[in-house]
Amino acid sequence: MTTVEVKAPAEVRKFPLTTLIAMVVGSMVGAGIFSLPRNFALATGVFGALIAWVIAGTGMLMLAFVFQTLAVRKPELDAGVYAYAKAGFGEYLGFFSAFGYWASACIGNVTYWVLISSTLGLLWPGTFGHGDTLAAVALGSAGLWTFHFLISRGVQGAAVINKIVTVAKIVPILTFIVVAIFAFKAHVFSANWWGGEPKTASALFDQVRGTMLITVFVFLGIEGAAVYSRYAKRRQDVGKATVVGFLGVTALMVAVTIFSYGILSRAELEKLRQPSMAGAMEAVVGHWGLAFISVGVIISVLGAYLAWTMMAAEVLFVAAKDKDMPSFLSRTSGNNVPVPALVMSSLLVQAALLVTLFSSLSLIPYLLAAAYALKLGARGETYDTQPRNRSRELFVAGLATFYTVFLVFAAGLEFLLLSLVIYTPGTILFVMSRREQGRRLFSPAELVILVIAVIGFVAGITALATGAITI
Repeated sequence: MTTVEVKAPAEVRKFPLTTLIAMVVGSMVGAGIFSLPRNFALATGVFGALIAWVIAGTGMLMLAFVFQTLAVRKPELDAGVYAYAKAGFGEYLGFFSAFGYWASACIGNVTYWVLISSTLGLLWPGTFGHGDTLAAVALGSAGLWTFHFLISRGVQGAAVINKIVTVAKIVPILTFIVVAIFAFKAHVFSANWWGGEPKTASALFDQVRGTMLITVFVFLGIEGAAVYSRYAKRRQDVGKATVVGFLGVTALMVAVTIFSYGILSRAELEKLRQPSMAGAMEAVVGHWGLAFISVGVIISVLGAYLAWTMMAAEVLFVAAKDKDMPSFLSRTSGNNVPVPALVMSSLLVQAALLVTLFSSLSLIPYLLAAAYALKLGARGETYDTQPRNRSRELFVAGLATFYTVFLVFAAGLEFLLLSLVIYTPGTILFVMSRREQGRRLFSPAELVILVIAVIGFVAGITALATGAITI
């Protein structure tokens, strides 16, 4: 009788706190921070920017505390935003959260390759343009599959590379901040204080609202440690990494935004080509500053792309392992890499490179995670065995829920319709999963959600076709 030796999968090495912090910082610090000077100048002045950062910083800090609380109170739940939505609001909304988060990560990754090409376009405009030329797409495609094969060799190795790149990407940002401090002009800063006329509360509110989606984009990735919670050496490190990473990155983003107002006038900041930090640096130290920041942008974006590609595959894998996605997505290689989930993620990025679509689909998963923490506190679940801090955690979850609802409101109807255009077709994967298990396709409550999603999908497609909303 012949015996067949089955190769055991490689042992899963656990991540220490520093690696989890690097996952948070690495996923948060990507393209957005290098675009802040122009983006904020287009929306508001110094006063509005300060108010916006206070609101956004407080709201996202509450969300960071939510991830910290849930990591401790629900240590059995892996992959963060997906698992919390499922535990709190059922399998179908959990599936929506997983699919939407995955789509957001993949499609958002496209903007990284576009920004890299656009940055190279500063030096070779005829070849790379604004990241929308054939050469730009070819470069993005080559980079996409290079990273795909890097990650397929092992998640732990990719995480170590991410930690190194995270340190490297912080250097040009800190350099810019130091240069901006020494080049700070009080009269320019004062002239930029107001965001224009009229100087009324209503106008200021509109300015602040206009910055909300900017801040959401740069805060995406705050859940990086929560997504990789199954790799944490200690579950409590997930929450610590989230808060520490968030506070550090927030300090950098606020400094970049505010000190930029002391370098150039709003009109000059508005005219800068993205990544605008490079143009602001050039205005102070000359052309070498543009080149220095441009290199920093490319390093930063490649690091963020690595982190987000890993997280996108991880969410699909855990959802499939929990039988909320088709089973083929739960397969892993000998290196414990969820290869089918990684392939599916890379294919979506490749497809999106051809149309350069982006939408902040992570708002819905954030809202569901915050609402789940609020539900736990209101019902007292887990507080019978861990009664401490219930009032504080309930208050924090309430603020986080309110803030994420406000973000959806600030995004407007266009965001909701575009989200449903992406979310709803994903139901095909949900149906495949249910059929594999021989289960009823939809419960009555899930059918209601499906009908609402389909109505939104049809409305979104109609609005796109008629030009009522644009991508």
